[in-house]
Parts: sequence; structure tokens; C-alpha cells
Amino acid sequence: MLAVLRHRAYRRLFAAQVVALVGTGLATVALGLLAYDLAGADAGSVLGTALAIKMVAYVVIAPAVGAVADRLPRRALMVTADLVRAGIAVSLPFVGEVWQVYVLVFLLQSASAAFTPTFQAVIPDVLPEERDYTRALSMSRLAYDLESLFSPALAAALLSVVTYDRLFTGTVLGFLASAALVLSTALPERPASTLPRAGGVYARATAGTRLFLGVPALRALLALNLAVAAAGAMVTVNSVVYVREVLGLSAGAVPLALGAYGAGSMAVALALPRVLNRVPDRTVMLPGALSLAVVFAGLWAVTAARDGNWRLPALLVLWAAFGAASSAVLTPAGRLVRRSVEPGGRTAAFAAQFSLSHGCWLLTYPLAGWLGAAGLGRAVLALGAIALAAALLAVRLWPPTGSKARSTAGSPAAPATTAHVHADLPLGHPHLVGALRVPTGWRHSHGHLADGLHAR
Repeated sequence: MLAVLRHRAYRRLFAAQVVALVGTGLATVALGLLAYDLAGADAGSVLGTALAIKMVAYVVIAPAVGAVADRLPRRALMVTADLVRAGIAVSLPFVGEVWQVYVLVFLLQSASAAFTPTFQAVIPDVLPEERDYTRALSMSRLAYDLESLFSPALAAALLSVVTYDRLFTGTVLGFLASAALVLSTALPERPASTLPRAGGVYARATAGTRLFLGVPALRALLALNLAVAAAGAMVTVNSVVYVREVLGLSAGAVPLALGAYGAGSMAVALALPRVLNRVPDRTVMLPGALSLAVVFAGLWAVTAARDGNWRLPALLVLWAAFGAASSAVLTPAGRLVRRSVEPGGRTAAFAAQFSLSHGCWLLTYPLAGWLGAAGLGRAVLALGAIALAAALLAVRLWPPTGSKARSTAGSPAAPATTAHVHADLPLGHPHLVGALRVPTGWRHSHGHLADGLHAR
């Protein structure tokens, strides 16, 4: 998998991603301590509000950026976003009111909502070979998981010698290093935009969302995002409650639980490049989502049990299983988006994926918190039901290739079937040659599907 780092442009972009993630991780720790300084016992409420603001920024700003990103130089857009984030991080240690934190968090996350989809859309152009792109997706997943383990440890080490406000200096340096790395990278020429020119900003901002709703596999991806968000919110919001209240352990066990989730995610991310060379994305993603409901059933048993030394090992296994199943869904998601759109529409499509997936988190985060406060059992049942319903909906929206082909063979919808066959076949499948024969007569009416075939 590390062979993908031989590509010079990708190596620099990946390094930019890593240093920016570390900087963001330090800022997360510092923000928690800042909130405590400003609000004392109400720090949790402040952080919860800041988290909601972050999600709102992602949901609102990413589509707006997608509407205009094709008119802006990609490298300049990413560098500017990094510089804005660095400037905001410089300001954070000097705030004296809670509302100022909220404003700066919104601005910071708005810049991230501009950077991340643009970054995601650049990588397929830098790595046109699907094997390399699949490895890059796994590397990205690993970077997020390792950051969740490394940044708190680094923050703890730094806090032993400096005050928490100095952690923001690390955040600034991370964003500045990211900007320098992106600036030094020669990016491929941008594909010609395929977004509609007519209809104004709103039409362009919603183009990616309309594309998702028009492609069966991408509609399924929306449901899969909701299933993953249900599980992830349970882990993120309620890990501390399980460790401290249910199991009666010290605060030091909380990172152990979160680390188990990261370990499960990393294990799957490491294995997926080889797996995805042999089997379709659907064969990996749908079972991953369906298994989340099984893990929720196991969590119900741990939640209902009142005592027993077995509960901590069981919780760690369940958290690792949540991480593994989520990684099975999230890691191949970029491949699905890449195949379903023309190269010129990728930024809008990735912006839509970024916005819509975080919309799912915006729903599940407060549910996990509010229901968990009323009783963890209620949270497990509700979020487990959401995960199961979303996974079953994804199965329905993303039918097997064979059944789709049989049901539409010889009908006017047959060209769309060809595109669907392509999107579901593993690399090197013998039927891929036939799937690549795209009739020119329907290329313009199904442009995003036809170019998805060509991109393969």
C-alpha cells in the first residue's frame, strides 16, 4: 500500500493532509481546555454547541464552495483555506467570550469545508490508476485513525511543559506546513467543468446533490453514511459514559476505548486495497453496514448487564467492530463517487458527499447525547434501529448487478445498466471490456455515467 507514496505529487499532498490533521487534533484538545476556562462546569455545553456549529458549517458551506470551485485555481483555493485556518488558530488563544469561540469555530470549519472536498477531488486526477487511488483512500483512512491516537498523546506530552494555549501554535504550524506543501505541488490540469452554467448559484450548489439522488449507488451511499454516523456518534458521544458510569473505571480508560475503535478501523483500511482488487465495492460496503446492527445488539447486552468483569473486554471488542464496519463503508466511498461522475464534476460531487455525510452526523450526534442522557439503553435501541434501517435501505437502493441487468435488459434504460455494471465490477473483471462500450447516442443524456465508465 505504501507504494502509492512513490508518486511525488501525491506524497506531498498526503503529507499536507497529515500535518493539517495533527494541527486540528491539537486544536481539539486546546478548545476543550479553553471552553473550561471560559465556562467552567458548562464546558460540555459549549463544546456540544461548537460541534453542532462545525457540522452546520460543513453542511452549508461545502455545496456553496462546490458551486464556484471550478472557476478558481485549485491549488490557490486550498492554500488560501489553509492560510485562513492558520489565521483563525492564531486568534483563538485571545478570545474572552464564549460567543467568540462559536464565531471562530464556524469560520475555521468553513475554511475546512472549502479545503477538504477540493483536496478529495484532486487526488483522482493525481492518481488516475484505480489501484493507486484505492491505496490512497486506505492511506487517508489510516491518517484519520492515527491522528485520533497520536494527537491526544502529543497534546499530553506538550501540556507537561507548556500551557494549553501554546497548543494552538502547533495548529498554526500544521496549517502553514500544509499550505507550503500544497503550494509546492504541481497539480494536473483541471478537467473541463460539467456543471450547469445556467440557473444561478443555487442550481450549481445543488448540482452535486441532484447527481447523488440520480445515481442508484450514490443514493445508497447516502443511506450508508447515515448508518455509519449512527455508530460513530454512539462511540464519540457516549464512550466516556460507558467507561465512567457503566463500568466505573477511571478517565484513563476512555482513550483505551476510543483507541479500540481506531484499531478496528485501521485493520480494515490496511486490508481493503487487496480485497477491493478482487471484489466489487458493493460486496464490501453493504455487509459492513449491515454488521453495524449486529454490533448494536451486542452493545445492548453490555448496556443491560449490571456487573461482570467481562464487560470491559466486550466493550473494546464492540468498539473495534464498530470501527472495522465503518471503515469497510467509508474507505471505498471515494471510489464510488469517482466512478459515478465526469472528471469535471468531481469537486461538486465530493462537496455533496462531504455535506450530506456531515448532515447525517448533525442528526445522530444530538440523538446520541440526548437519548444517552435519558438512558443508554434508549440510545442503543434508537441508533441501532437507524443503522439497521439505513443499511437495509442501501441494499434496496443498490441492487446486485445481475438482477439489475436482468430487469432492464432490452429496455430503454439499458445504457444506465451498463454504467451500473461497471460501477459494481472489481478491477480486472472479464465483463469490464463489454461494460466499456458506451453508445455515443446517449452519452450526453447520461454524461456523468458515461464518463464514469471512461474514468475506470
